[in-house]
Amino acid sequence: MRRGFTLAEVLVTLGIIGVVSAMTVPTLMQNYQRKSYVTQLHKVYNEITQAALQYQTDRNALNLKEAGLNSQNAANAFITSYFKVVNSCDKLSGCFADSYKKLSGVNAGIGDSNSYVIASGAAIRPTYSGATTRDVLISFLVDVNGKQGPNIAGRDLFIMCLYNNGVLDDANYNIDDDGNTVNFSGSPTEDERNQLFNSQCNSTSSGISGCFGKILNDNWEMTY
Repeated sequence: MRRGFTLAEVLVTLGIIGVVSAMTVPTLMQNYQRKSYVTQLHKVYNEITQAALQYQTDRNALNLKEAGLNSQNAANAFITSYFKVVNSCDKLSGCFADSYKKLSGVNAGIGDSNSYVIASGAAIRPTYSGATTRDVLISFLVDVNGKQGPNIAGRDLFIMCLYNNGVLDDANYNIDDDGNTVNFSGSPTEDERNQLFNSQCNSTSSGISGCFGKILNDNWEMTY
């Protein structure tokens, strides 16, 4: 005689499945979100890198400063000429979200100036810094999905720095324990990226540098 499952057995099985799902689904969703943010970040990274190479090639120059990337106006023109811009904003809040938090929950310090939304949906604010910051020509504030959430530095908001040699990396400075700025020479090393991550991205300060460098260190994985 064939015997089916009793109601109690079915309920126990469903209960086990429910418990396992409750334990695993949130982790799976978090991993999916992390991968999604990194994929979007990598896309912007490739777009900026390729645009910088094209900019230098078009002017037959040996480096980006020689090619003419030497002012805020040139930085703005770099975006409008080498990207498909779908929205231009006089202030940050027009293209970016109204406010951002950090991983620690404190407010992120991001300033305010001309910004753009490009065809991929990412928001970009270029800030020329070649006159004051060693080797860095432009610091890009990037929200990989525009105004969409979560609007958290290190998740969808990053600082990416374009160097004179065309390298796109994290910032080349750190804040020491006494609050003093320590400049690195050239683009940061792996250890220097980790220092920047700990002192800014993963801290209660308002700085958001170091998040991008940590992802570079971890082979394009968001491990934090």
